[in-house]
Amino acid sequence: MHVPDGFINAPVSAAAGVVAAGAVAVGLRGARRELDERTAPLAGLVAAFIFAVQMLNFPVAAGTSGHLLGGALAAILVGPWTGILCIAVVLLMQGILFADGGLTALGVNITVMGVVTVVVAYAIFRGLVLVLPRTRRSVTVASFAAALVSVPAAATAFTLIYAIGGTTDVPVSKVLTAMVGVHVLIGIGEAVITMLTVGAVIAVRPDLVHGARGLTAPLKLRVDGALVDAAPAPAPAPAPAAGVSPKKLWAGGLVTALLLAGFVSFYASASPDGLEKVAADKGIDAKVEDHAAADSPLADYGVKGIEAPRLSGGLAGVIGVGATLAVGSGAFWVVRRRKTAAQEA
Repeated sequence: MHVPDGFINAPVSAAAGVVAAGAVAVGLRGARRELDERTAPLAGLVAAFIFAVQMLNFPVAAGTSGHLLGGALAAILVGPWTGILCIAVVLLMQGILFADGGLTALGVNITVMGVVTVVVAYAIFRGLVLVLPRTRRSVTVASFAAALVSVPAAATAFTLIYAIGGTTDVPVSKVLTAMVGVHVLIGIGEAVITMLTVGAVIAVRPDLVHGARGLTAPLKLRVDGALVDAAPAPAPAPAPAAGVSPKKLWAGGLVTALLLAGFVSFYASASPDGLEKVAADKGIDAKVEDHAAADSPLADYGVKGIEAPRLSGGLAGVIGVGATLAVGSGAFWVVRRRKTAAQEA
């Protein structure tokens, strides 16, 4: 759902940029509360993993494909504030290095694909976790529902922005119907990917999943016929968490991201994604502009000068994962360091 330059006029794109900048600023403050020495490296990996999976377009209808947006996945794994930052990093790398998503439309993309998906998904996720049994299965079920709804919500948000600042005269009702219709199907794929990924991490290190914290229900005792919370037991001495170490989890996640971007991406669907298909069918791409980074050595997810498509695309994917990991990890390290400095002051 990467919006290119020319879909939305300059004033509305600028306004969306202000909204996105504000969301990133708030996210930086909120991420200080969510990140610690164990989860900060994981946040950089989440950004890189989302970059990799976004390269895997999957077919959803005749001549149409979809890909992960990632807002729900990021919010559940590392927290909503950090999740906004993860998606912002991914979109920045895609726009600058790969000419994917307009640079003047970067604010629109962060608002739609980052802020809206994270806010909607996390609100639904937290609501479901509160009413479902406090189990790991409930977390995976809630992640499925949250991701499913977040995608058509993002499609609706784009339509609202188009209604305010669209550069073509296509009726908004037609755009809304087409966008929501195809993105409901894409949302199913998003939900499956999110559920499987969250479930895989919970299976080995549930303590590292932000959305799975506090799963253990308090012990109840029956006193005079009434159930009351048992007094908390004395805190035991700190012990290492069960399961694989954070370093092994990080390494496994990185290898998976590199394999997805460097190898599996070659087999992704070549059909246009939901927004591209709707834009072409309804004519809202009539004033699309060439990307400012169209001459980038990595534009369109290929390495310029390498003729073999498999090698070119795979190498571009590996570079993208590495660049996203480096930028994301660096940003989250700074956030973590500032939190530590504030605590020591």
